[in-house]
Amino acid sequence: MDCEHSGDTVSESSTKYYTLEEISQHNMSKDTWLIVHDKVYDITSFLGEHPGGEEVLLEQAGLDATESFEDVGHSTDAREMLQQYFIGEVHMDDRNKENSKDIFITTSGESSSWKTWLIPALAAAVIGLMYRFYILEHKSS
Repeated sequence: MDCEHSGDTVSESSTKYYTLEEISQHNMSKDTWLIVHDKVYDITSFLGEHPGGEEVLLEQAGLDATESFEDVGHSTDAREMLQQYFIGEVHMDDRNKENSKDIFITTSGESSSWKTWLIPALAAAVIGLMYRFYILEHKSS
């Protein structure tokens, strides 16, 4: 196989391979790459079009977004649309390292999940207190 080396990018035939280090540098709104199933996508031009908002994608920028992508349950159309942003694959040497990064992503996702129930719980408590105050105010008058 003919291999070309240009920086961190390695090309075998027509498929380009990127290291995790190189992919991680593309983590800003003007330059956004992510990984889904060992494939690398440059989704910079799609950020404003994403139905879930660009923030969701920027949280995964430069990282492996496979778990998040699958958790949402994207449609067949969304999976086909993703193909137009394909730029290469994760380098073979980094695919094992990627698995340890998945654990990090999962752990960080779990640690932030308390926010998803704490904020609504606090809002419900505040509304409950306001309702009680309102009822007590009207009973005494």
